[in-house]
Amino acid sequence: MSQQKPIISTSFSYETLEETLDVKPSGTQLHIGIPKETAFQENRVALSPDAVGVLVSNGHNVMIEHNAGEAAHYRDRDYSEAGARIVYDRAEVYKAPILVKSAPVVDEDIVHLQHGQLIISPVHPSIMKAALLQKMMDKKITALAFENLKDDSGTYPIVRSMSEIAGSAVMLIAAQYLGSANHGKGVLLGGISGIPPTKVVIIGGGIVGEYAARAALALGASVKIFDNSVYKLKRLQENIGQRLWTSVIEPRILAKQLKTCEVAVGSLYGSGARTPVVVTEEMVSNMRPGSVVIDVSIDRGGCFETAEITTHEQPIFMKYGVIHYCVPNIPSGFARTASQAISNVLMPLLLEAGNEGGFENLVWHKVHLRSGIYLFKGALTNFHLSQRFDLKYTDLNLLIASQR
Repeated sequence: MSQQKPIISTSFSYETLEETLDVKPSGTQLHIGIPKETAFQENRVALSPDAVGVLVSNGHNVMIEHNAGEAAHYRDRDYSEAGARIVYDRAEVYKAPILVKSAPVVDEDIVHLQHGQLIISPVHPSIMKAALLQKMMDKKITALAFENLKDDSGTYPIVRSMSEIAGSAVMLIAAQYLGSANHGKGVLLGGISGIPPTKVVIIGGGIVGEYAARAALALGASVKIFDNSVYKLKRLQENIGQRLWTSVIEPRILAKQLKTCEVAVGSLYGSGARTPVVVTEEMVSNMRPGSVVIDVSIDRGGCFETAEITTHEQPIFMKYGVIHYCVPNIPSGFARTASQAISNVLMPLLLEAGNEGGFENLVWHKVHLRSGIYLFKGALTNFHLSQRFDLKYTDLNLLIASQR
C-alpha cells in the first residue's frame, strides 16, 4: 500500500489573533512649582538649575520663587537661563499642579495649597501634626515623601544620598573641633608616623556609619563600630573591604571604648519614631575632656543621653568637658551637594511621569513608587501615620486598582 502524501494547498491564509496590550498614553506636559523654603535651617532646593534645564527641554513648565536656590548658591539667573520662570509672589508658585519642596509641608503652606495638588517633599513624622494632615486630606492632595521613596532596586535613593553626605561630613566636623582653633584638644584626626592613631567610635552600622568609617579610615584613624545588627556589621566590612573592629551594643564594652576615644559618632536609626538612647550620661561623664561627640541621630531624638539640638550658627555645647555637636539635618550644611543629590532622583522621576501621561499612570506602572505615597487624592495611605493620629487608613493598591 503506497503512503499518502500530505496535501499542501496555496489557499491557506494565516491571520494574527487580536491581543489587547496595555498601551502607554502619549506624554503630558507637567507644570512644576518650586517655593522658597522658610523652614528652620533648610538651605537645600529640590531641583538644581541643570535639572530644570532638562525638564524644560523636554517640554515641561517650571516656575520657581525668587531666591529659592540662594542658600544653595544657585542664583535666579541660573534658573531663568535654564528656562524656568522666576515668580515673586509666593501664592503664585503654589498654583502649580505639582509642588516640589525640600522641607516638609508646614502650617503656613496650607493656605496656598490647591485642591488635588501633587506634593513631593520630605515628611518628618516627629513634627507632623494631625490637624495639618487633615487639612491636606480635605484638599484631596496626593503627597509623596522623600524618605519613603524607593527606586526599582528596592533602596531609598534620597535617604541614601543624604546619609552618605552626613557620614562623610561627620569626620570633617570632628577634625575641625579637635583642632586648637576651636578650643579642641589640638589633636590631628587620623595619625602620623610614630604617633598612635586617633580613636573613633561609631554607634550604628548603617550608611551614615559606613561613610563615617570610610572617611576616618582614610585619614588614618582607628575605628570601632557598634551595632546590634550583625548583618549590618558584616555588610559594612564587605563594603569597606577590610576587617574592622566591630561589636554588638553591650553597655560595658561600649563604656570602655568611649572612655578612651577622641571622637564618638551616634548614627543609630531606630525603626520606631524615636532613636533608642544607648549612651548614658554616666558614660559621657567618663569620656576624656576635649573629646568630640557628634549625634547624627538627633533628627530622631538622639542616641546620647546628653544630646540637645543645636543650630548651624551655634553648633556645639560643652558637657563634662566633652564637645557636643548635635545639629539636625547635617546635609543642609552642604546644601549644594545635597540639592544636586535630591535633584538626581527627582528629575528622572518627573520626566518619567511626563512620559507616562501623568503621575497617576506612573504609579500604576511602577509599583515600587507606591511606598513613598502617604496621601493619595486625600486618602491616607501610610499605615504608621494613620495609627499615630488615629485617622482612617486606606490601602493604596486597592485605591489605585479601583480607579483604573
